[in-house]
Amino acid sequence: GPYLRAGGPTGPPGGGVYRIGAPPRRRRGSWGGVGGLDASLGAPSPAPHTPTQPSPSRGRAALADMAEQAARLCKADLVTEMVGEFPELQGLMGGYYARAEGLPDAVADAIRDHYKPVGQGDDVPTAPVTVAVALADKLDTLVCFFGIGELPTGSKDPFALRRAAISVLSLLQSNKIRVNLANILFFQSNVAIRNLAYTNGWYSQAKGFFEGFYKISSDTVDKNFWQLYEGHGDASAIPEFRKLMSSGIGNAEDLVASLMPFFADRLKVQQKEAGVRHDLIDAVFTLGGEDDLVRLLARVHALQAFIGTDDGTNLHAGYKRAANILRKEDWQGIESRIPRNADEDPMSNVDDPAMREVALARIELLKGADYTPEPAEAALIAALDAAEPAARAAVEAEDFAGAMAALAALRAPIDAFFETVTVNDADANKRAARLDLLARFRDAVHHVADFSRIEG
Repeated sequence: GPYLRAGGPTGPPGGGVYRIGAPPRRRRGSWGGVGGLDASLGAPSPAPHTPTQPSPSRGRAALADMAEQAARLCKADLVTEMVGEFPELQGLMGGYYARAEGLPDAVADAIRDHYKPVGQGDDVPTAPVTVAVALADKLDTLVCFFGIGELPTGSKDPFALRRAAISVLSLLQSNKIRVNLANILFFQSNVAIRNLAYTNGWYSQAKGFFEGFYKISSDTVDKNFWQLYEGHGDASAIPEFRKLMSSGIGNAEDLVASLMPFFADRLKVQQKEAGVRHDLIDAVFTLGGEDDLVRLLARVHALQAFIGTDDGTNLHAGYKRAANILRKEDWQGIESRIPRNADEDPMSNVDDPAMREVALARIELLKGADYTPEPAEAALIAALDAAEPAARAAVEAEDFAGAMAALAALRAPIDAFFETVTVNDADANKRAARLDLLARFRDAVHHVADFSRIEG
């Protein structure tokens, strides 16, 4: 029908991210910036099935196919007279047109609702196909506008990028989608380049490059595609594409590095209404490596509950005192005193995993004090011996309340240490050992959260 001809599968690729980076024709399973529709996006979890019941993998493939179809069609209503006359009906009319064409309800619903959530308080989609298209639409918008340097400034946000970021956060949280946000952004930047290649006719001019690039970004998260680009003269000979590759979109590392703090800031704004402290989000986010939003918020909630207790308040005070002493002494800890170059350590350049054991043994030698520790000092050492592995194991198991409980066990020992032990002792060995102990305490706390970011 006319609706399909406006931009459906029989026409040029036109999905929900077609303004700057439209999804090209994709093979099954390589859907857009969300890396495929699977259980993490709401598809049925693997379960036993009978011959009369579709297998979970077939169910996920069907969802992915419908997501791609919805993405190709979700902006097609923009060329209709109805939406031209009444722009506020975009999406809604697309849903009506799709249903009138006999498309599946899931596709029609995704076309209708892919703009959601529009703002705070708006309904958040939960249907897998709709969630996938809505995420791809907003992620593409963010990646492309950041890629061309059109960032929000002050109160100006003409392309509603702040709202798009909050919408992405709401979709991930409400649907409990466990994904690595940084990886998705890397992937989406590659998708944007592929889309621009198709829409600008570059594909036919540099087929060898784009076929290789298409394979890489379909199957992996490729963080650096310059090597592939520089090896194909046909691609670098296209002036417009060369300009693109030198822009923000072509530099995925820097692009993601600018987007992640933007998402962190939006998360603080969003969570403020839920009563979550912004400094606690910073305390977890700045540790790095926590790109799973659902996991990050669980960690922040556990931290907020802990900081509100006497143990949390007093441990924070002890941490600040230890950190201030270490900062004043410019003390980095035991590892900083292990020789780092071949002049100081002839074995430092030996490429042998067994050398790790040598280094660890040397650290243990430095750890061992050549004096008898005072009772409070020995108690803190024992508490750290127990708390460090317990906290690490709890974090790995995503038992963040357990990680906080492990830290709570350090509260009394660190208090007693400061009450009875002189850190800056006249004996240089005692002073070094005690500063090392405080550095170890600081590092144990940092494995759970960066307490230096916590206010108060």
